[in-house]
Amino acid sequence: MTDRLRLLATTPRLPAGLLSWSAWEAVRSAPVYAADPTAPAAVALQAAGVEVIGLDLDDPRAAAGELRELARADRGVVWLAGPGGDPELVRALGDLVARDQGRSELEVVFGSWDPPGARLLDVVAVMDRLRSPGGCPWDGVQTHDSLRRYLLEETYEAYDALVDEDLDALREELGDVLFQVVFHARLAEENEAQPWGVDDVAADLVDKLVRRHPHVFAAVAAAERSVSDAAEVETNWEQIKRVEKHRTSVTDGIARSQPALSLAQALVRRAGRHDLPMPVPVTVPGDARTLGDLLLAVVSAAEQAGLDAEAALRAASDRYAVQLRAAEVGPTHVIGTDRDHLQSKDHVV
Repeated sequence: MTDRLRLLATTPRLPAGLLSWSAWEAVRSAPVYAADPTAPAAVALQAAGVEVIGLDLDDPRAAAGELRELARADRGVVWLAGPGGDPELVRALGDLVARDQGRSELEVVFGSWDPPGARLLDVVAVMDRLRSPGGCPWDGVQTHDSLRRYLLEETYEAYDALVDEDLDALREELGDVLFQVVFHARLAEENEAQPWGVDDVAADLVDKLVRRHPHVFAAVAAAERSVSDAAEVETNWEQIKRVEKHRTSVTDGIARSQPALSLAQALVRRAGRHDLPMPVPVTVPGDARTLGDLLLAVVSAAEQAGLDAEAALRAASDRYAVQLRAAEVGPTHVIGTDRDHLQSKDHVV
């Protein structure tokens, strides 16, 4: 008969007692050994009535030989792998099985495995270690205010990776952005007056995504929740946000701290969607390079005149936002006295 050596692999990111049916069959059919019988997975088995026997793993090859002899005596054993999977022991067992010429076999039984997103739990655990007593002195003294600039810096670095089409860099920079999210959530969790944590952030996000995608998640007939294209999805999204956040103006919800150029374009885009007055555009060839050259020329003119182009455009955007809010409640799309600078959307070329 063949001696069966079973390696029971589990993930430390799920509750230790959540095991597959094949795992429970394995641990109830043969003696179970582990390097640490006090580890969570071993304790969970013992709580279910399964004895877990300690076996020294300091010398993986010696442990592999001992497991093979135990398997021959009992016609099979189960090794409960540690969190790292015990790769050295696995290699040693594989070598022994290969030399046994069919008298023994090595089988991997997956008791549990990481679901998608499971490594996010590791991020939370690392953040907890950094922030807790005995952790990192720098992380321990940070506040929401002190971290503000890092959130912007990491976001810009991720954006640079996108522009460069460098997916390896993007992967790293998104991790840095994620760290900022987890860091701020941990700081909020420590707020005694109104605590919330990363799970609350995730729960709010899930709820928001479900609410704003009724064409995907709503419990209505398919014909009633169908959308024709991405543009219609975007329109629905804006309408749902407006109701959710009780917004009274198209200018609500636009990030004021973003760069002036993206702020101005966000305002113009919102105005165009709602038939509100838009600044009269200058005539430029419709290609990105020419537009970029024109914007650069404007910046150059501002520099020569001793003006701050960023501040000037931000101030103009602020004035435009005021005009938009007035237009939303006024009788006409052309507002104020500055008629040379603003027109109805219908009159913009």
